[in-house]
Amino acid sequence: MRADIAIIGAGMAGASLAAAIGDRARVVVIEAEAHPGYHATGRSAAFWSETYGGPHVEPLTRASYAALVGGGFLRPRGEVHIADAASHAALDALAATFADSGVTLQPLDRADLEAMIPGLAPAYDRGMAEPTCRDIDVGGLHADALARLRHAGIMLLTDARVTAIERAGANWRVETLGGAVTAPIVVNAAGAWASPVAALAGAQPIAITPYRRTMVQLALDPPAPAELPLVMDAAGRFYFKPEAGGRLWVSPHDETPTLAHDVAPEELDVAITIDRLQQVVDWRVLKRERAWAGLRSFAPDRLPVYGFDRHAPGFFWFAGQGGFGIQTAPAAAAIGAALLLGTSLPETVAAIDVARYAPARFG
Repeated sequence: MRADIAIIGAGMAGASLAAAIGDRARVVVIEAEAHPGYHATGRSAAFWSETYGGPHVEPLTRASYAALVGGGFLRPRGEVHIADAASHAALDALAATFADSGVTLQPLDRADLEAMIPGLAPAYDRGMAEPTCRDIDVGGLHADALARLRHAGIMLLTDARVTAIERAGANWRVETLGGAVTAPIVVNAAGAWASPVAALAGAQPIAITPYRRTMVQLALDPPAPAELPLVMDAAGRFYFKPEAGGRLWVSPHDETPTLAHDVAPEELDVAITIDRLQQVVDWRVLKRERAWAGLRSFAPDRLPVYGFDRHAPGFFWFAGQGGFGIQTAPAAAAIGAALLLGTSLPETVAAIDVARYAPARFG
């Protein structure tokens, strides 16, 4: 198969990038699994938060808002950052970090927190409301990208794990279990597998490290209020949000370095999750309904990597998007498509300093 651009990975990153390119180039998307989005995309906590990822990710999040709202992929939720005495400094640092960013953060006292989070432990005496937080329809967003790339005539290869990448003249030859693809440009949108893919191509050795993140779904008494906001610990020890039927999704906010694989939750992490929740609220846990884990992959500076490699001609990085890859997908795809096609940045992302995300920053 011949193409102008071969994209490795059909999760949210690769699928949204292919959809943004559309019919402006011949594109083949290569996916190792039988179904795109099996790993990180299919295991997202599914929220859009302006503060999530830090101040250098926030411009990407903000630039994605219009596309996400316009597509009907966001629903109101709201977010509350809570703090006990040990995390007051972390809450103050959050407010200071985003003081001039335009992000709405509203101080909360104990009475405010009690009204928003019934049964909250007395130790949590301060908070910060982030009213712009939204739930994301991750499945709908990913399905929309896949539908748009197919409508553009883009070929999607599944069950096509990459086994070799070699430069042959002006082209790359990507060997996969589903056949070979030849293209002058290869895009590394392989998520947790980004570093191994780069090594196959002899590209710059940027350490995109996968981290395991645990999520547990609980049935509670009383059921989780439907209007409950996303509750985020200011010190990063947990977060939780309500789901359908009064259930609760809870994470211990763990980040355990691991190899890229089909990750599963560890029982110790599940126990820690439930224990931390019971220290925060007085709700009775009826049962653990299910638990899962996903991989969040970060570059050393925890910013995404977008751009052409300095050492491997035609090798393009589109990786390291951590836990914010869903909420920044429209902006990231617009930037990636413009860089690949050599066009001007669209108006939605024109004000973003894309050089901040270039692979060249790693020397």
